[in-house]
Amino acid sequence: MIKACIFDLDGVIVFTDRYHYLGWKKLADEEGWKFDESLNHQLRGVSRMQSLQIILDHNSLDVSDDQKAEFADRKNRYYQELLDDISNDDLYPGAVEFVQRVRDRGIATALGSSSKNADRVLTALSIKDLFDAVVTGHDLTRTKPDPQIFQLCNEGLGNLPVTECVVFEDAESGIAAALAAGMHAVGVGDADQLPNADQVIKEYSEINLDQLLANGRVR
Repeated sequence: MIKACIFDLDGVIVFTDRYHYLGWKKLADEEGWKFDESLNHQLRGVSRMQSLQIILDHNSLDVSDDQKAEFADRKNRYYQELLDDISNDDLYPGAVEFVQRVRDRGIATALGSSSKNADRVLTALSIKDLFDAVVTGHDLTRTKPDPQIFQLCNEGLGNLPVTECVVFEDAESGIAAALAAGMHAVGVGDADQLPNADQVIKEYSEINLDQLLANGRVR
């Protein structure tokens, strides 16, 4: 029986992807770097500094650690400015309702996001109370695909048996982290981009909740 559902934030509960894209795009345009949506897809589930390194490598750039820090801080400022416009329109359709249905069945819920802005997003959308435990980038010493984020979520829920936890993720690095933690892994998005997920959904309405709680399968 499943006793806990753990959710990533970006692309699973709320679409902040476009804000990250616009933040990186503004920085790239200022610096004259090549950056498009295809490259942006490689940044999903990856920390800010790792994302920056991917962009620098794509542009064959080698810069100092101080310069990297300045680039990352500048992008984060742009992202935070863009978050001023976040609203319920940015929520993944059906996500909040699904989390509430899970909670109504007495199942614990946690949110695990590598973003250091996750608390701000949760507060702005008034959805922080939907989660019994919240782990953000501020809590991590290792990033996905390391399982630390989901292990910390489980600690916040009281250390349930990992086989009784199911993770919802939209990035392959997150799926890998969930599987490394020994948990069930449900992909959210396109199946061809999440080949290692146990199962993949595009809509929360696809989930048979009784089936999920019985054995971790969505259908």
